[in-house]
Amino acid sequence: MKTNYWLIIGTIIATSAVAQVDTNTLPAIPAPASVAPAPVTPAVTEAPAPVAEPVVKKAAPKKKKVVKKISEPTVTLVPGTATVVPPNLNLRGQAGLKGEVVGHLKKGDTVTVISQINLDKHAADEPAQWAKIALPSGTKVWVNSHFVDATTKTVTAKKLNLRGGPGENYSVLGSLEKGASVSELSTKGSWIEIEAPSTAVAYVAAMYLEQTAPAPAPVEPTPPTPVVETAPPVATTVAETAPVVTTPAPVEAATPVVPAPAEAAPVLPPPSLAEYDTNPPPPRVVTHEGYVRPSVSVIAPTYYELYDPSSGNAINYLYASTTNLDLSRYNGAQIMVTGEESLAARWGDTPVLTVQRIFVVNAAPPEPYKRVSSPRAQEQTIRGSKPQQRR
Repeated sequence: MKTNYWLIIGTIIATSAVAQVDTNTLPAIPAPASVAPAPVTPAVTEAPAPVAEPVVKKAAPKKKKVVKKISEPTVTLVPGTATVVPPNLNLRGQAGLKGEVVGHLKKGDTVTVISQINLDKHAADEPAQWAKIALPSGTKVWVNSHFVDATTKTVTAKKLNLRGGPGENYSVLGSLEKGASVSELSTKGSWIEIEAPSTAVAYVAAMYLEQTAPAPAPVEPTPPTPVVETAPPVATTVAETAPVVTTPAPVEAATPVVPAPAEAAPVLPPPSLAEYDTNPPPPRVVTHEGYVRPSVSVIAPTYYELYDPSSGNAINYLYASTTNLDLSRYNGAQIMVTGEESLAARWGDTPVLTVQRIFVVNAAPPEPYKRVSSPRAQEQTIRGSKPQQRR
């Protein structure tokens, strides 16, 4: 009951509050006075300040390598002795700056000139004239120990290269024949350092050598011709004699001489074919050393060739006369091959070597090298036949 009572009282109080009227009013706002409008000053638009552009530094241009061309006088050397002019002079394994240094010479040293070599193509800072000289005594060279008998210290190969250092990448300075003795100084891996023989050679720039011309032979003076004094003529008295009158003998008529008729030259029969030597020349058997690679040219006479890795040029095209010899086994290897050398029947200027004997010097190919084979050689290998000479 109390609860309902309080609800009724609350409702009455809320109703009376809403029914009240707001009698408080605000005073009237007076009208604004008439005032002349102030002049409107146009705003001055200022130019924007310039924006500084970022400074971009240009990369300095790369300096080109300036190759200074050397001033090389024209030199003509003849076989014989010559004297070193500069304080120090390099001995090189090849004619040109590409040859490695194998020794040194000093001013005043005497060398033996074998010949002069003029390079057709050379760099601007490289001499064009080089002298091939005998390697001075005391210079060391290297040989492969695989071809030297360890007991007798003699060469076992038919020909052994002398190199300027312990490796096949060094220049060849000469060679030794089979049976030649070597004097071992030191070893490095499979290479032996020995004293250079008299047949070893090296190269120096020709303009640093000086040759003196031989003095002319003294001319013996010609002895003066002796003057022979003659006695003055002696006056003689000629006796007057009476003139002698002679009667000429009668001249007989000469008998004319009739020449005998000339005999006709004998007519010789034409020479017979028996007078000519119809026997063919003996076969040419040679031995070459190099690396084996496939011949990819379609006009090559054979599928494999022997080439020089230093120049990349082919030495011979290899031909096997029997199917028992598979030349693809030697692809990339260094070999020494012996056989009959002749010219291809279809290409008259192409040398072909008919293989008789092969000796493997090094089974590893030269660096860099990739074993490849011509597509035609691969096709025949798959079919089971050996690539032979092309017809």
